[in-house]
Amino acid sequence: DPSKNIREPTAYAIGEYYFTLLLLTIKPEAKVSPLEEVYIGSGKRDKVKSIIRRLKYDELTILAKENLENAIIKILEKYENKFVEFFNKAGPINIKLHSLELIPGIGKTVLEKILEEREKEPFKSYEDVEKRVKGLKNVKKMLAKRIIDELSGNEKIKLFTA
Repeated sequence: DPSKNIREPTAYAIGEYYFTLLLLTIKPEAKVSPLEEVYIGSGKRDKVKSIIRRLKYDELTILAKENLENAIIKILEKYENKFVEFFNKAGPINIKLHSLELIPGIGKTVLEKILEEREKEPFKSYEDVEKRVKGLKNVKKMLAKRIIDELSGNEKIKLFTA
């Protein structure tokens, strides 16, 4: 447990732009709930005292790992346009592999359908992607799984994490 020698309240956090895993200290008077969004940027922080360091996925507690998917889904909902844009703009990585195929559940057949549909008209939302592409269900969960795979070090190619 990375927080074991720290003598003040701590919290695990995930950055909403590059999905950076962080260990934070919390101000003594502050209360932070699981999955609560807290400000860690420059300027006045309401609840966060300091950012101790970046964490590796393996350093997270079991509870933090259990909450991770829901935290990522919250971010995917907040920035839906950015991630839907990925479906509209993602290109091939090389001759044999398209970046969309790196999303769990997307194989050649589903890839062809996505490319076909986005040619007709760009996707507007996760719901739009799911409605227009047969075989795609719960796009947010698929994206969250990919992000967790990247965070846990199981993927060489990074689509969403730093």
